[in-house]
Amino acid sequence: MVKKEIIIGLLIGLLANVSGMFLYITLVMGREFEEVLITASEKDILGSIIALGAILNFLPFFVFIKKKQDYRARGVLIATILSAVVILVTKLI
Repeated sequence: MVKKEIIIGLLIGLLANVSGMFLYITLVMGREFEEVLITASEKDILGSIIALGAILNFLPFFVFIKKKQDYRARGVLIATILSAVVILVTKLI
């Protein structure tokens, strides 16, 4: 039961991160998602785009905290930490 709640939160956190990236790329930059990801990877700015997408994780995190769904909030936090690790790896490589 607990493990299931954490996995649900993790999936929601990852979905929120990708959604944030997609919204930033399409609305703010006004370009195609795949095109920007390829260009960002070549110019070593992919980590910055992932970080901007991770901002959207605040919404489900605080909703879960307010609803006393601590294990789902923990899953969102794990997704955010996972994003930070991916950003660190992209910066080091």
